[in-house]
Amino acid sequence: MSQGYPRLLGDIGGTNARWAWQPSAGSPLQDISVLPCNASASLQESASSYLAGRGPDRPRSAAMGIATAVTGDEVSMTNNAWSFSIAAFKQDLGLERCLVINDFTALAMSLPALHVSDLLAIGGGVAVADSPIALIGPGTGLGVSGLMPGAHAPFSALSGEGGHATVAPTDDMESELLACLRRRFGHVSAERVLSGAGLINLYQSVCEVNGSLVRAMEASDVTDHALAQSDPACMQAVRLFSSFLGNVAGNLALTLGARGGVYVGGGIVPRLGSAFDACLFRERFEAKGRFEDYLRPIPTWVITASTPALVGASRALDVMPQ
Repeated sequence: MSQGYPRLLGDIGGTNARWAWQPSAGSPLQDISVLPCNASASLQESASSYLAGRGPDRPRSAAMGIATAVTGDEVSMTNNAWSFSIAAFKQDLGLERCLVINDFTALAMSLPALHVSDLLAIGGGVAVADSPIALIGPGTGLGVSGLMPGAHAPFSALSGEGGHATVAPTDDMESELLACLRRRFGHVSAERVLSGAGLINLYQSVCEVNGSLVRAMEASDVTDHALAQSDPACMQAVRLFSSFLGNVAGNLALTLGARGGVYVGGGIVPRLGSAFDACLFRERFEAKGRFEDYLRPIPTWVITASTPALVGASRALDVMPQ
């Protein structure tokens, strides 16, 4: 495995492309930049635009977390129009090595490097050492990953598309809301309620169930009205978001046996601030019948660090095969 430096590191979501430069092993990331995806026609153009600002310096290797499934050389984004060939990207930039992984696999790789100051604890007890760790994160989409302890490395990161698993209700109101969404989408995945678009879906469904007027809203509008307590439907939508996130995170903790803790990434929960109902999140997280006692001690944290997936991308380059 090449560990060539300097490195170009990327965290490519549905809305923004985050880029960074790492000049040498163990060095802090430099020149972190956030470029809107819609400002560039392609991933190659976004990377070239970033590198142009660095002058003549060229990377020897690159690692990128991409918000989609990576199953071969051809990669198509889920929540924007970009698609690319890994081999062509590598050739265009003259790289010795180019590693492309799911963005939440990259974020999972960063978890062992996070500090207490990078996290906000939201319940539970103490993590059990050498146990699986779960990761979930609502943003433009819904990312899911985790770390599994291994024989030859401290942890191996999971790569999957758990955000597209079917979401389940926990009470009658949630059943009505999901029935509304089934009429619109057919299959209702967790991402349909736990994402930026999910906030809008929840708001519109709340209005439909309550028989109230649906106003044109962006996800940021739903959040702002909930924070200001200026719109009951927006406040209820965010409360439902907190409930669904706790429910799905609890399912993930059970599935992975994540006694090492559950981390909540993505940009939405930090943006919700005081409107996020942490108590309801934990209530739904633990409300798994006979396994409440199993889940109660599992700690949950919100990741507050600004660009941890870039660190995870670099760590992945050190340990993952080509």
